Amino acid sequence: MTMKTRTPTSTSTTDRTLFIVLAYASLIVCVAMGIRHTFGLFLTPMSMEHGWNREIFSFAMALQNLMWGMAQPFAGWLADRYGARRVLWGASLLYVAGLLGMAYAATGTGLAASAGVLIGVAQSGTTYSVVFAALGKLVPDARRAWAMGLVAAAGSFGQFLMIPVASGLIGGMGWFGTLLVFAAGAFLIVPLGGMLTRGLVPNAAGAGQTAKQALSEAMGEKSYVLLVAGYFVCGFQVVFIGVHFPTYLLDKGMGPEIGMTALALIGLFNVFGSYYAGHLGARLPKRMVLAGIYLARSVAISLFLWAPLTPMSVYLFSAVIGVLWLSTVPLTNALIAQVFGVRYLGMLTGLVFFSHQVGSFLGVWLGGKLFDATGAYDTVWGICILLGVLSALVHLPIDERSLESRRAAMA
Repeated sequence: MTMKTRTPTSTSTTDRTLFIVLAYASLIVCVAMGIRHTFGLFLTPMSMEHGWNREIFSFAMALQNLMWGMAQPFAGWLADRYGARRVLWGASLLYVAGLLGMAYAATGTGLAASAGVLIGVAQSGTTYSVVFAALGKLVPDARRAWAMGLVAAAGSFGQFLMIPVASGLIGGMGWFGTLLVFAAGAFLIVPLGGMLTRGLVPNAAGAGQTAKQALSEAMGEKSYVLLVAGYFVCGFQVVFIGVHFPTYLLDKGMGPEIGMTALALIGLFNVFGSYYAGHLGARLPKRMVLAGIYLARSVAISLFLWAPLTPMSVYLFSAVIGVLWLSTVPLTNALIAQVFGVRYLGMLTGLVFFSHQVGSFLGVWLGGKLFDATGAYDTVWGICILLGVLSALVHLPIDERSLESRRAAMA
């Protein structure tokens, strides 16, 4: 049986071909997100060897997230207009250059340029928005949330897999050698990107709605603006935890293996959370599932801070927060496709993701800044709790009906 998407520029796929496409998409996200998830493990050894304070590394990671977000709408538009293949290839080479630059950086400026600017821009072209832009044209409406959840789960598995790999490599060959190995791994996205996008036709110039019109239409929709606001919170929470949690545990007297295991558990349970979020999004109102995720994060953080700190409490918190970690990604992207269609999915999801990365920048940077100022992470934990509640409320008024159906109802 042949399945088609709604767009005239999409290609048709059989179920068998769809499985192959999802496999390539999953591997790309697995590599790109898996490497990114390990950066928190480099904070302590790199800072100690170079004599940096915690804010220098934190700022580079914050800049990385900001550059990722700033470049994402453009990467998404390029993928929509010229095809995802070229974007994936170019971004993969930037990823390699950024990891090599990070390895050889001897100053805070060099770290910011490589780990911050180069890797940040590279991630905009190797992760969800560009990959999902391709999937949006290959996967039918009814299965889109599920497919995106499956690929997001693959990214989560990459995070789970790469944490013990990175920890073992750092212990065996040091942080410098580990970054060189990761640079070689990032180059794999080049052949994988070619296989994913084989036969995929870019949007035809001048056909139908322009990118400017699509953007203007989206920004005039209250629901889109609410998604932009809500996704800011996701970035703030997850990147603060991803970068600072291992060091937070070290400050509390726990061994480095506790932090490593915590990040690995987040990645492992994120696999299930991302997949089942996409599964639920195909059956329940996506806005309600999103609101529940954000509220559950605030509850989980509150309980973790209230309970006595033990290895078991760390592992339980990591498992719970892992389920909630990237479960917002397939739901948010599928909701945008549901309301606005897939023609400019890369650009529109990219702009929402920019808000996510502004939150990421503030989360990781304030983590280091406020720690240096107060000697503790308590203030940032409190901000995470408050923002989670606000984001849950923001998602409730979102209208999930497509623009086409709204216009038909008004006709």
